Amino acid sequence: MILEGLKKKNFKDLSLVDLVIKLDEQRRQVQLENDNLSASINSASKNIGQAMAKGNKEEAEKLKTDVSGYKEQSKDLSLVLDELEKELHEAIIKLPNLPHASVPAGKTPEDNEIVRVGGDKPDLGTEKLPHWELAVKYKLVDFELGNKLTGSGFPVYMAQGARLQRALIQYFLNYNIDSGYTEYYPPYMVNEATAYGTGQLPDKEGQMYYVTEDKFYLIPTAEVPVTNIYRDTIISEKDLPVKMTAYTPCFRREAGSYGKDVRGLNRVHQFDKVEIVQLEHPDRSYETLEQMVAHVEKLIQSLGLHYRILRLCGGDMSFTSALTYDFEVYSAAQERWLEVSSVSNFQNFQSNRMKIRFKDSNGKTQLVHSLNGSSLALPRIMACLLENHQTPQGIHIPMALQPYFGKNMIN
Repeated sequence: MILEGLKKKNFKDLSLVDLVIKLDEQRRQVQLENDNLSASINSASKNIGQAMAKGNKEEAEKLKTDVSGYKEQSKDLSLVLDELEKELHEAIIKLPNLPHASVPAGKTPEDNEIVRVGGDKPDLGTEKLPHWELAVKYKLVDFELGNKLTGSGFPVYMAQGARLQRALIQYFLNYNIDSGYTEYYPPYMVNEATAYGTGQLPDKEGQMYYVTEDKFYLIPTAEVPVTNIYRDTIISEKDLPVKMTAYTPCFRREAGSYGKDVRGLNRVHQFDKVEIVQLEHPDRSYETLEQMVAHVEKLIQSLGLHYRILRLCGGDMSFTSALTYDFEVYSAAQERWLEVSSVSNFQNFQSNRMKIRFKDSNGKTQLVHSLNGSSLALPRIMACLLENHQTPQGIHIPMALQPYFGKNMIN
């Protein structure tokens, strides 16, 4: 079953499973030997007292010598056990989360399943402009200035572009808060333990910006600090689910990205995103996942965008996820789909690393299930809003967003 799950996730180093099994067997054997030595020490120590009580000093001294030898052996075995446990841990953390039974087989995005399609596909005619031309026309985003200040992939939003960014963030946060999520404003940098907890380490260190002097990582998503809020915590069962939302800028190196995929706002190194995270009872996590999908779907619908929901195949899923739904919005000017959200159930993969637990009604401690989703990532949402809502008079602002933007048009 484990091997089948790893194969479905297109995990190639299956020999790592053999190594984990081998190290675990060695650890168990050494632990058994050490336990037997502890039993021998306890038995001999008891017999020393009895021998002394009977005045048999010679036997007592022999037993003391035996105990001393047992303790030396136990000390050596403890060192071996520590090393084996370290090796086993280092091997296990290289194994990805196993996929849920509903995850389709496949290796590439072309193998993902379309769950449903919604919204109307806009017909813009022949005069349509891509968002990077609209951004220049209406002075919304300056890509060259970002390149001057930092480098490629760091756009500068200005005037109505900055205003639209701020409006989207506020709208998304309020939408989540109205659905019972508690807002957090976390740090933008995290330490190694935090990045390890959510599975960014050791899987994605090459995609994160690293502050070498302080050994901090710039966050790739708010999921990382927000989920870790409950690290090493036992939650009361009655307090589940824990629902959290946060706005943060996100930083991703996106090494190796090139071509049309990086044009304009399609793929940038710094971007804004509003995230939702839930910590849930294991019996309810997949019901909660569907609720989170419906939550994000309704948000996209309110923006008047043509979208589709995909169930990711095993080979296209993240290292940490057991089941992921992707949301893609249709870019009318580019005539292509752009990913704007992922909603995932990690089951207990992250909570095991972070030791996030709850006590059930029987007093038994269990690991919670963790889930998260983008609600929403802004760059491609903004790109599609500009493109899909463009008119000869300007860019129409969806009604749900107008109270936050303060106008119904960009012109």
